[in-house]
Amino acid sequence: MPITVRPSDIEAEISFLPTESGGRRSPAISGYRPTHDFGLEGTLNDAAHEYVGCDSVSPGQSAKANVWFLVPQYQEGRLYPGFEFTVQEGSHIVGHGIITKVINAALKRGI
Repeated sequence: MPITVRPSDIEAEISFLPTESGGRRSPAISGYRPTHDFGLEGTLNDAAHEYVGCDSVSPGQSAKANVWFLVPQYQEGRLYPGFEFTVQEGSHIVGHGIITKVINAALKRGI
C-alpha cells in the first residue's frame, strides 16, 4: 500500500547565518525540523525542510527548500511570495527565509 505524503506548504529560499555570526556549527540536512517565526506573537511554527538540488546546507550558505509545517493551521490566510521569516533553534536565530511560492492554498493571504 503506498504511503501518502502531503505536498509541501511553501517553497522558500533559506539563508543560514555563518557560524561566526551565531549560526549553526554544522550543516542542516534535508529533514531538518527547526522552529520558524512568522510574526505571530508568542507563536513559533515547527516545520521540516527538504533542500532542492542538495542534501545539506552549510552555515553561511543558502538553498531553495520545500517546507512542511507541523501545524499549518497557524498560518491560514497569511502567507504570500516575498513574506520573510526567521529560522530558529528554540529562541536562537540561525537563518532567514523568504517565501518564493505558497503551495497550500489555505495558507495564501486573501483566501
